[in-house]
Amino acid sequence: MGVLLAGDIGGTKTDLALFSADAGPRAPIVQAEFASRNYPDLQAIIREFVAKHPSPIEHACLDVAGPVIDGRAKVTNLPWIVDAAALAHELGIAAVYLLNDLEATALSIPLLGPADVLTLSAGEAVPGGAIAVVAPGTGLGEAFLTWEDNRPHAHASEGGHVDFGPTDATQIGLLSYLQQRDDHVSVERVCSGMGIPNIYAYLRDSGRVAESPAVARQLNAADDQTPLIVQAAFQSQPDALCAASLDTFVAILGAEAGNLALKVLATGGVYLGGGIPKRILPALSSGRFLDSFRSKGRMSDLLARVPVHVILEQTALFGAASYGLRLAGSES
Repeated sequence: MGVLLAGDIGGTKTDLALFSADAGPRAPIVQAEFASRNYPDLQAIIREFVAKHPSPIEHACLDVAGPVIDGRAKVTNLPWIVDAAALAHELGIAAVYLLNDLEATALSIPLLGPADVLTLSAGEAVPGGAIAVVAPGTGLGEAFLTWEDNRPHAHASEGGHVDFGPTDATQIGLLSYLQQRDDHVSVERVCSGMGIPNIYAYLRDSGRVAESPAVARQLNAADDQTPLIVQAAFQSQPDALCAASLDTFVAILGAEAGNLALKVLATGGVYLGGGIPKRILPALSSGRFLDSFRSKGRMSDLLARVPVHVILEQTALFGAASYGLRLAGSES
């Protein structure tokens, strides 16, 4: 087979790379990153990439942040429609395979080595057990992985858009606060890049924690408040409101990861992906996350045995490449 074009298409950035069957899915021939919002559509990014890196592309495999239905996807946080057949025609290649970005992340898990993850709880992984993936980034992605004939099978979901279920008085107040603004408060609204500023605003407006004027000035001038809140929570003298916001976020993430682990019986482990977990490792390691993860009544002992890891690399691209190389090879 010729070269595979693989891509990880997200609301913030798009990664494209070329892969060969000989080198495999962890060794891109060339790779480039693009700011998604600077382009009118995915085709414009691909045209720019292919022009700079001409190669004999035969197949493409793209993972998309959004549901993929019948070879088409609407990118959740962008006004883009991705159509596999139209892209294949434009590129003049045999086929374009589309999958959800969390499917791709799930498919990357068998490719991970010890240096690619940080273990929060070693647990007792069951060989062949299902694996759950929870990935807070621009939005909240969820998926899971099962095994058949020793081959991984990824399953997409839109679990980030289910109802937010608060677990304590602070979170109940947060839900009530957001319901005054939004018709539907999904877990993504409080457990993603957009969620951290929402939590901050609630804790401030409810009077639970006072806001620092200096931090307020910084946030008012920022296009993206989340990095500033995280940074202020981790400084040598943490800002009280930012630290409380991050603490609430970690508790919500832990509860949601535990929810997914129970729903798919993730005895093979839970993996935290996306851009946020690897940036808040001290908060995830503090105990607040695992306490919330395991706080499931009669199922608490079961979840105490579930391994929990943080993915330290952006691995969806490798999962897409693995899937594309496998399908392209089967067609050769």
